[in-house]
Amino acid sequence: MIGRRARGAVLVALAAATLPGCTAIRESRGYILDATLTEAIQPRIDNQQSVEGTLGRPTFVSQFGTPTWYYVSSITGQRPFNRPRIRVHNVLAVQFDAQGRVARVDRTGVDKVVYLDPNGDKTPTLGRERGFLEDLFGNIGQVGGAGLPGGAPGTGPNGQ
Repeated sequence: MIGRRARGAVLVALAAATLPGCTAIRESRGYILDATLTEAIQPRIDNQQSVEGTLGRPTFVSQFGTPTWYYVSSITGQRPFNRPRIRVHNVLAVQFDAQGRVARVDRTGVDKVVYLDPNGDKTPTLGRERGFLEDLFGNIGQVGGAGLPGGAPGTGPNGQ
């Protein structure tokens, strides 16, 4: 028989071996912000070339409105058997004027993150709800439909 002390030591060893599996997993996503480099961007002094040389290519670029480059950075944490959660989130938005010079630099954080909650397994659509039987037998009795013999002239696939 194993002594009481040996049994306790085995239990402590098992607990110590399983504890690392309960820690959160941290993962960096997107652009890795460097405070020194982002502070170096100055409005009315830097241009698109100098910003790209300092910060690199942006995460994405605005398609409409004022030309803006976005640098997005997130650090997520995930506990075992759970979904990842955003722990740190930063967006650096660099706006340019018509000449390509930096007009404004904005920084936002996790306070602007929007969590979407999908509506179950269905996508809401416009129109009326049809039941299973209506889907199955809905076309019965539709005599003379377009493209069928006896259909209205000019409604066929070739306009005949």
